[in-house]
Amino acid sequence: MAKHKVGYLIGSLAKGSINRKLAKALVKLAPPELELTEIPFKDLPLYSYDYDANFPPVALEFKEAIASVQAVLFVTPEYNRSIPGGLKNAIDWASRPYGKNSFSRKPSAVIGTSPGAIATAVAQQSLRSVLSFCNAPQMNSPEAYIQFTPGLITDDGEVTVESTKTFLRNYMDQFHMFIARVLQVLPPDA
Repeated sequence: MAKHKVGYLIGSLAKGSINRKLAKALVKLAPPELELTEIPFKDLPLYSYDYDANFPPVALEFKEAIASVQAVLFVTPEYNRSIPGGLKNAIDWASRPYGKNSFSRKPSAVIGTSPGAIATAVAQQSLRSVLSFCNAPQMNSPEAYIQFTPGLITDDGEVTVESTKTFLRNYMDQFHMFIARVLQVLPPDA
């Protein structure tokens, strides 16, 4: 099967984020056909349409990084029953100005972890609404709301619970198949 370039965004800006640990685990568990690269966004200024005529270099680099991948994986915590502000800001930069949306027709998947029992379910629904507007086809199943417990994932991305490791490996396999299906119907150059 063909290789696919996947950019991933980690919703938390914290260095010690449990979602960063989850992202490292997903990279390790992904099938070899997925080439995953983090697309950082912590240095983006707050978006305003005042920039639309002249994006700052950091925003142009971010927008180009999104445009250069074939799919996007969002790994995000839940802040106040929604997505973190930094992640929403990044999505705004990549989807603007109007008519130059870097997410359009790009396969996407959403996953997240939190200590809470419902993990990131509400944040994911909020993000899915935004991605729908951005015309990013979304993998709807399997859903992945990971309840984080101490030691579940090590700092270097090793998953210590076999059933969780199996689930996450399957999630990435399913994402790979979803990307292939979407790109067959919506080729990037069309």
